[in-house]
Amino acid sequence: MKIAVSIFSFLTILIGTILFMQFQVYSEEVDSAEKGYRYSQEIEIVYRDESLDIRQHFKNLPNEELTIEWPKSSINPDCFIENEHSCARLSEDSTKFKAGETRAQSISYVIPLKDGLQSRKLMKNVFATLKNGDVQFSTVHISTEKDVKGQWVTGLPLIGEQNLSLVNYSMFSGEGPVKDLFWQDGDFALQNEMGAVSIYSRTPLKAAFYEKLEKVNFLSNEHLAIVNGTNTDGVDGFRMIFVPNVTVAKVQQNVLLTQLEATYDFGDSPHWLKELLASFLTGTVFGDEKTKEVAATITGQLTDGQLKEWQERLRALEGKTISGELLDKELSEVLDASTKYISMNAQSEKSYPFLYNDPRQLYVNSEKQPAVQVVLKDGEVLYGADILLESIGYDVSIGKHGYYVVSETREFRFPNEPGFYVFNQRRYDTVSLPVKQVAGQYFIEESWLQRLFIVEIEKTEDRINISAP
Repeated sequence: MKIAVSIFSFLTILIGTILFMQFQVYSEEVDSAEKGYRYSQEIEIVYRDESLDIRQHFKNLPNEELTIEWPKSSINPDCFIENEHSCARLSEDSTKFKAGETRAQSISYVIPLKDGLQSRKLMKNVFATLKNGDVQFSTVHISTEKDVKGQWVTGLPLIGEQNLSLVNYSMFSGEGPVKDLFWQDGDFALQNEMGAVSIYSRTPLKAAFYEKLEKVNFLSNEHLAIVNGTNTDGVDGFRMIFVPNVTVAKVQQNVLLTQLEATYDFGDSPHWLKELLASFLTGTVFGDEKTKEVAATITGQLTDGQLKEWQERLRALEGKTISGELLDKELSEVLDASTKYISMNAQSEKSYPFLYNDPRQLYVNSEKQPAVQVVLKDGEVLYGADILLESIGYDVSIGKHGYYVVSETREFRFPNEPGFYVFNQRRYDTVSLPVKQVAGQYFIEESWLQRLFIVEIEKTEDRINISAP
């Protein structure tokens, strides 16, 4: 084993020298620890005696006190003496790096693996992190004994592998952090790396798969590992996506949604809202029928210039909590007209039509009525009927023969079939519909509201005033 360790050390020194310039790219981008800071890291892992022996080297550290967050499953946290300065800043209780000029520090720890290294077992959060720190670049070296045969996955690009006389060695390196490890035995291997994704599988995939995948637009260049299969816990890892019976459509959907969730906060928004955002950001509509319908409807309302502005506004929402109301606000500003199309669809299981909303405040007899919708549809101004008619003294109900509006002296029935309405037991023929349903809600057309219910409507720049006797 001493020979294996010597070979491993030689390889890490050699590769570390090659990567030195890459680490230097980030050395100037350091802020205070309080505001957040950037650093690079190199991690050496040796699997032996049913545990992972880890040495972790932090580089480009700021001259601030930095809190070390050790993995919960780790034991034997300690300094790793690489040189006379490699532990100069480590506190006596090993909980932090003290402020200091030395910009590289090294630690070591052990992650015990119950029952040893298990195939298809996802090992989550196995590495130490620095509180408030942003990892800009990571390199991971993994060494196992010769008879441990299988493929490691970290989520970083696989740079190379070597099968030496006593050890098997793998190296991963790329931008961003690394948190999890995955290992699978047998013929499971890296099949292809294409831009932002690496494909791991037991069996090779057809050339047509890669040809189609090459045409897919992703949202970022941060690398992700796609595993054709599952793990024993049935969950995805950090920068690892498990896709049984992999297809291009599954890869596209899983990668885009993973990238979106890393960039935006969707709270409790419905799943299709993520698909909608991904569709516009990539210019490729995908998802269920509702996503496709909403995306097509919005696109149909936009000019080419407005579509471009809409996409730019969506990108500018990174880091914000995404909701139907927020997207409606952005879409309304692009259209220069108010709409609640996305939020109404988010609240409704069925498809809700595209409507323009009058954003002005509505008052009935000087009393504000925020729950009454005023919409424009097919050239008509429609008012939400239930609350509005109740506010001017009528009782409303839905019966077998239509929509009933009743007061002490006046009684209306608006039937389900078009062509007439009934007032105080007398039938009146009509060409247009006074009351109509829109997405299951009853609305009354503005001119009919004035004519039948004897109201006056006055509109100003910021409000609509309805006066009723």
